[in-house]
Formats: sequence, C-alpha cells, structure tokens
Amino acid sequence: MPIPDPDSEVVVFAKRTVKDLKLPPGFITQIAQSIQSQLTEFRSYEGQDMYTGERVVPIKLDLRVNHTVIKDHFFWDLNNFESDPEEFARTFCKDMEIEDPEVGPAIAISIREQLYEIAMQSVASARESRANKKRRVTEHISASKTGVPALDLVKLFGIRSSVVRKRKDWDVYEPIVDLLSNEEVDALEAREEKITR
Repeated sequence: MPIPDPDSEVVVFAKRTVKDLKLPPGFITQIAQSIQSQLTEFRSYEGQDMYTGERVVPIKLDLRVNHTVIKDHFFWDLNNFESDPEEFARTFCKDMEIEDPEVGPAIAISIREQLYEIAMQSVASARESRANKKRRVTEHISASKTGVPALDLVKLFGIRSSVVRKRKDWDVYEPIVDLLSNEEVDALEAREEKITR
C-alpha cells in the first residue's frame, strides 16, 4: 500500500474545513494555498542548526467558548516532541470536568497558535542574529564602555530560574474555569459587539 503524500492531504483538509465551517467553495483554494505556503516555508528551514537544549516558553489561555471561560498560564517545553496540544486539551477538559465538546479543540488551537508565533519569532531572531552579528558585538562593546552593563540573564539567574514557579505563586497560575449563564453570555456578546463598532 503506497504511503499517502502529505501535500495531497492539504486539499482534503481544506475541503473538510470549508464544509465544517459552511464557507463558500471559493475558500478551498485559499486555505489550501495558505497551508501549502506555510509548509514550503517550514521545509525551507530543514538542515539549519536549531537550538536543541531545554526551551521552555509560557503559554496563556484566555478563552471563552460558548458558556465556558478558561484562564490559565503554564510552561511548555518546545523540545519535548512528545508534548501534544490535543492530548493536553483532552486531559485538561477531563480534569476540569468540562463537558462542552468545543472547548478541547479551542484550547489545542490556542496552544498551537502560540507555539507557531514563538517558532516564527525564533526563526526571525536567528536570521537577524546571523545577519547582524557584527553590529551586535559593536553595540555590546559600546554599551559596556558607556558604563551600562549588558545583562546575561542565564549567568545572573541560571537557566531554570526564569521558568520555575515559587511555591507561594502556585495559586496565581491555577487554572480558572467559569460556566456562564445565558444572561452573562448575552451581556458579554453585547459588550464585545459594542467594542467592535
């Protein structure tokens, strides 16, 4: 049995998305092209040296899905390839006893969007650092000469200290899940509609 080409799945995914979201058929081509361009850009980075040490980034959830409001803040290890936003979302919903089937996918999408933004910032930063390496060395030397010390946070605090929560802060990062009444949802939607005007 031949292995399916992942690129051929792009059109199938676009068709399903358009159908699920009840969009006009003209969106199939736009969605497929957008996905394909992102895949092409991603593949262009193959073979480049990437930092493979521990890379922990903050993820924030601040979502309202139907009657459920979720607020949470946690850390995600970018180099743990076994971490799965969909699995995290399923576990989160199970642990928090959330029954709305739309909440899990919304959580996973929010995490994936943030991880994508972080990855794009990392790539842009890596490109800039290579292109401007000489300029940065000059700026560092001139900053040191003016008496303003350049901070090396890793030397100052250690690798893990910026991502480790102190025990006294644990309650600050506790997930918050609220179920809203119909009246509260209507009031929120009215307020959001006013803001968009």
